[in-house]
Amino acid sequence: MTYTKPHLITAALSIIALGHSNLSLASIELANIDTGSKKTTVELGGYAKVDVRHVSGEIAYQDYWIGNFPEGEAVDTSHTGFNVKESRLNLKIQRGDVIGFVELDFYGGGGNEVVSNSSNDRLRHFYIQYKDWLAGQTWSTFMPLAALPETLDFGGPHVGEVFVRQTQIRYSHGGWQFAIENPETNGDGDTGSASSAVGVSGAQADKEESIPDLVARYNYKKEWGELSIGALLRKVDQGGIGETALAGNFSGKIKTFGKDDFRFQLSVGEPGRYAAAGLTNDIVVNERDEVEVEKTTAFTVAYKHFWTGTWRSTAFYGAAKTDTTEKDRAHWGVNLITNITEDLYAGVEFGQYKINDKNSDNISSNYFQLSAKYSF
Repeated sequence: MTYTKPHLITAALSIIALGHSNLSLASIELANIDTGSKKTTVELGGYAKVDVRHVSGEIAYQDYWIGNFPEGEAVDTSHTGFNVKESRLNLKIQRGDVIGFVELDFYGGGGNEVVSNSSNDRLRHFYIQYKDWLAGQTWSTFMPLAALPETLDFGGPHVGEVFVRQTQIRYSHGGWQFAIENPETNGDGDTGSASSAVGVSGAQADKEESIPDLVARYNYKKEWGELSIGALLRKVDQGGIGETALAGNFSGKIKTFGKDDFRFQLSVGEPGRYAAAGLTNDIVVNERDEVEVEKTTAFTVAYKHFWTGTWRSTAFYGAAKTDTTEKDRAHWGVNLITNITEDLYAGVEFGQYKINDKNSDNISSNYFQLSAKYSF
């Protein structure tokens, strides 16, 4: 729908009606206003997702697995949890060549399971985009989005993935992307909390971290799929050291037979907090009681197969190991998903999260998850 300038009020009053009339679209167009010189569009998007998850084994229950060790020790576990916290809402406003985008989900904490099951909202993305430039908070340029598998577990095998959202300035041209991103040294004793003026003294703010993280990526796309290579350069300058950390990521999504595809990624070097979410600090202490930057190797592989036009499965595996602390963790899973309508799917997933760190027993927990997701 297009509106001329005299109809701006009418357009605004039509937002609710338009929202209810476009439920079959990937996003709901709330307004499309043409003033003659520029066109403004407003779109509402997101999804509602319901998860029922059972975890049993020796690793404590989590709504989704990352690279951490919940509770830090073996815990005899048999727990079933219901939640909708992965559900999200986003708003996109475009006027001419300028785009503003914001997205929230509900993993912000708060509430309990006794009465209201309230959950606080959480900022995921908030950025401005103008042609080849992007400024704001979104996925790190070091993160290969095309390589992420389709899973019911929120994020899938985080332990083998690069997974970071943060504020950045990015320039993209053709297959190239270059960015400066928010620096943060994890493991130096600082909390890493935002240094806003409210409730934070100068003594609590990070004293160093003067140089932004530098990221470069090249994406190569063809009819058979795509390959991507990324490089990360950052200064780890707290906790008693001042070193330059380097890391690389190689990933791809390769079409195979029919609609099937194979996805993979490999991260090597000193990615620290960028890889294997929660697995390791940037800075660790070795056996000689010396502080050093941790080295990590992390990878994922996944194969997606379509049984019919609407039924599909993904089998995936992700793992990571660290050099100094000798952490060794893995996550595998397999699912069966079907589209009930174009925008509604349901599925089942079974998998396992496993920990085999140095000086710890080989422990694991299995999980079984049912999910329904309605995208709008």
